[in-house]
Amino acid sequence: MAAFLETFDSYEAVGNREDLSDVIYNIDPTETPFQMMSGRGRASNRLHEWQIDSLATEAFNAQIEGDDIVTTDIPAHTPTTRLGNHTQISRKLVAVSGTQEVIDKAGRKSELAYQLGLKGKELKRDMELVLTQSNASVAGDATTARELGSLENWLSTNAEHNGVGATLGHTAIGVIGAVTDGAQRALTETLLKTVIQAIWTAGGEGTTVMVGPFNKTVISSFVGHGNEFRRNVDTDDKRFVTSIDVYVSDFGDHKIVPNRFQRDRTAFVLTPRLWGVDYLRSFRQFALSKTGDAEKRQLLCEYTLRSSNEAGSGKVAELNTA
Repeated sequence: MAAFLETFDSYEAVGNREDLSDVIYNIDPTETPFQMMSGRGRASNRLHEWQIDSLATEAFNAQIEGDDIVTTDIPAHTPTTRLGNHTQISRKLVAVSGTQEVIDKAGRKSELAYQLGLKGKELKRDMELVLTQSNASVAGDATTARELGSLENWLSTNAEHNGVGATLGHTAIGVIGAVTDGAQRALTETLLKTVIQAIWTAGGEGTTVMVGPFNKTVISSFVGHGNEFRRNVDTDDKRFVTSIDVYVSDFGDHKIVPNRFQRDRTAFVLTPRLWGVDYLRSFRQFALSKTGDAEKRQLLCEYTLRSSNEAGSGKVAELNTA
């Protein structure tokens, strides 16, 4: 059948309103696992400093009954160790014209508020990348931005490297050295267990293993989680489980956390209580000078990474990423 010749249809009409949904879809990830697991603290200067201490090495301690103490019995006292990291400034800028702000828009009432919301999420993503990637500290000056020493660069004590790979770690107050990458190799259960044991021996717990997407799948294929364990949770639950979210070693339970923003070539074994993101200036919004027909805003924060004791965590470096 054909439509009546004189039928006025939607193809000819001019005044039909557009069909534009009031929902704006965005699938970009906003999870920041390292920031979520770390503590939050305050800094009071652009070089943020703190102290760590340690107990004397354990010894076989047996004393004579009634023994008197002489001066030579008192050991020399070891001073605390002073550490530091530079604060880094991260920002996002927004400029919205006066016209765009008042136009009737789909999906948001205020363009300025909507853009500020997006930039806030982008800033958190930038911070996650800065905190977890490989970056040596930079003191900065009038023409050079300060840069904090990142997670990879702190982990030198329990660093499982391959070949020429190396981590300088914290070498002086505010100086966190570079990471040298070695030849890549497969992540194995043996490598992971070696780092977990070293962390436990040093006094840490290593309760969280943070990895990139590829090596999350590698951990899920470890022996001990073979086909015999890849079964439905129960007869009523029709899920087919093929992943490991908690790895149980001789030294406790270790939560496996994927992170999109770290380098996939490094697997971190972390004791979260020993890490903190400390702020000299927390998230702030500033109205910039109005120089034309636009509203301008700056989102800014100044922060650094605090390692309360890096020997309580570790890493397996130089891993395959595909």
